[in-house]
Amino acid sequence: MAKILMKGNEAIAEAAIRAGCRFFFGYPITPQTEVPEYMAARMPEIGGCFLQAESEVAAINMVYGAAGTGVRVMTSSSSPGVSLKQEGISYIAGAELPCVIINVMRGGPGLGGIQASQGDYFQSTRGGGHGDYRCIVYAPASVQEVVDLMGVAFDAADQYRCPAMIVADGIIGQMMEPVELPEPYEYKVDTEKKPWAATGWKPGDKKERAVINSLYIEVDELHELNTRLQARYREIEKNEVRYEVYGDEDAELVVCAYGTVARICKAAIDELRDKGLKVKLIRPITLWPFPVDCVKAAAEAPEVKAVLTVELNAGQMLEDVKLAVNGAKPVEFLGNPGSKMPTVEEICEKLLAMSKGEE
Repeated sequence: MAKILMKGNEAIAEAAIRAGCRFFFGYPITPQTEVPEYMAARMPEIGGCFLQAESEVAAINMVYGAAGTGVRVMTSSSSPGVSLKQEGISYIAGAELPCVIINVMRGGPGLGGIQASQGDYFQSTRGGGHGDYRCIVYAPASVQEVVDLMGVAFDAADQYRCPAMIVADGIIGQMMEPVELPEPYEYKVDTEKKPWAATGWKPGDKKERAVINSLYIEVDELHELNTRLQARYREIEKNEVRYEVYGDEDAELVVCAYGTVARICKAAIDELRDKGLKVKLIRPITLWPFPVDCVKAAAEAPEVKAVLTVELNAGQMLEDVKLAVNGAKPVEFLGNPGSKMPTVEEICEKLLAMSKGEE
């Protein structure tokens, strides 16, 4: 299939449609506004539903309603907008419903700026809302990868009956790259596979009436829900970890980075190889579940001196890297809060200093 040049946000929307998404509820916010704009044009063409809600709070609750019928539904926003959606996401998790949430991240806190950021790592991987819940979180590093992950996210959300998030820094949403789009997939709700879906009921029906709910007044019932959710999350941790390893197998330094920052790290690794320094990159593709075993094994290799985490924030994935390394080797951090992207030169300088044992 021939590749076509697409902006990241538009590729996100088209990939969702081709993955069977027919319901989209959202609200415009930079740098993701092209997603709802594209959906507004395409959904009527394919018999889908596009609705610009009056707010992010309204949009996520519309997602809640549509998800309860078993259809493939999506919303998109950027950092402050996703903050507003957190209560609804918690409700969706509590009701055990599948959906996909796109966050094209921008700088914060507060309204922050409109440039790229990775400041939402904590928000996405720790649940974000209240209660003990998780979202499966994917972090693409290119426009093609966000296209490829869209179908994966919808499938995983359906399989585990939980929200799946794709977090892309603003650069990926706004950049243009050649992509190969998948063949369209016509998704139909199968009530045998989704007996919980509220698809209609009348007295005399053999199936039980579907009730979508996240309110449990009885302590034992709420305990049962949370026990079931935690068992499901353990299955996700077992089966859904994704990552990429790049660089030298016998590296003396390990770098952890994701998204656009990982691409910059690859350029730094290539440059350092020419200078005789061997470095390995571990790029988490799933931020949750985090590739703990891969990072742990890399850090424990006898030839590895230290681990560097590079992020476009003040050090959020850093905590997961430290937990994985578990003191086996020193873990250092390079990053900038807000939207000031680390450069190849800064990364090279930091790694060279680490190889010499300098701070």
